[in-house]
Formats: sequence, structure tokens, C-alpha cells
Amino acid sequence: MRKLSSIRVTWSWCVLSCVGAAAHTVSLAQDRVYRCGDLYTSADKSADPGCHVVGMDRITVVQVQPSEVPKAVSPAVPRAAPASKGATARVSGRAQTEKDSEARQILQTEWRKTLQRLQDLQSEYNRGEPERLGSERSNPQKYLDRVAALQSSIARTEADLTGLRRELARMGAVVQP
Repeated sequence: MRKLSSIRVTWSWCVLSCVGAAAHTVSLAQDRVYRCGDLYTSADKSADPGCHVVGMDRITVVQVQPSEVPKAVSPAVPRAAPASKGATARVSGRAQTEKDSEARQILQTEWRKTLQRLQDLQSEYNRGEPERLGSERSNPQKYLDRVAALQSSIARTEADLTGLRRELARMGAVVQP
């Protein structure tokens, strides 16, 4: 008799578990997941033309430990096609010298353009007191916004020059500081 009651209890637990799992699956199926570009959300985005419903069978959730998250994700770089058996993987010395010379010329041209841009920005910035434009006389906040934008453009251009100087030095070219 005792054995029969334990079987009934086990059977009822099994049925209860199956019903619970089925109810959970049904509740998951009622939720819709929308994909808006690279964003996945369960918020209703049916009115947004850039979003569409994604089937639940297409979504995979991967649990990642915080220590496994990469610091910066670099974009995928396409690999070169494998060389055929007759082709060599190395470039001749002369061809490499021409490529290096062309790269150096491109960097020097970019250096000159960036340096000219920096000089133009600095002359417009006028040591922190750029000339006010007509619309900025009645709206001082516009003037302050333009001054801040000029400051950030100068800082960005100086950073660009630093990077170009580093690349040119790596190639053996001498540039003025």
C-alpha cells in the first residue's frame, strides 16, 4: 500500500512538472521579440518601420562571465584569399619599396591637410575669443556652443596630427613638430 501511494505522489509530481513547463513555454511564446538593427527588444516596436518580429527559435542567449568580456571589439578584418600553388606569398623588394613610397606620400599629404586645418581652426578660435557671428549677438549660448565645438575640433585635429606623426616616424619620414 505504501509503495502504491509513493508511485501516485511521484506520478502527480511528474504531471505537475510537465504542466508547469508547458505553461512556461506558452507564456514565452506570447512574448514578441523585435529586431531593430542590432538591437533586440521585447518592447512593442510594431509601429517602427526599421523593426521586425523575430521568431523565438532564432534567438540564442549566451551567458558570459564578466571576466570573459573583451575590452574592445575590433571589426572583422577580411582575410586574403589563399595563394595558389604557383604564386608566392612574398612581394618583391622593388614592389614593396614602391608601396612604401606611395603610403608615405599619402601620409605626408594627409599631414599637410591636417596641419592646414589646425591652423585654420586656431585662427578662427582666436585664443579663446572667436569673433561673434550675427546670430550669436542676441543668443550668447550659441556663441558658447560654437567656442566649445571649436575647442573639441582643435583637440581632435591635434590628436590626428599626433597619429600621423607616429605613422610617418614608423616609416622613417621626418616631419616638422
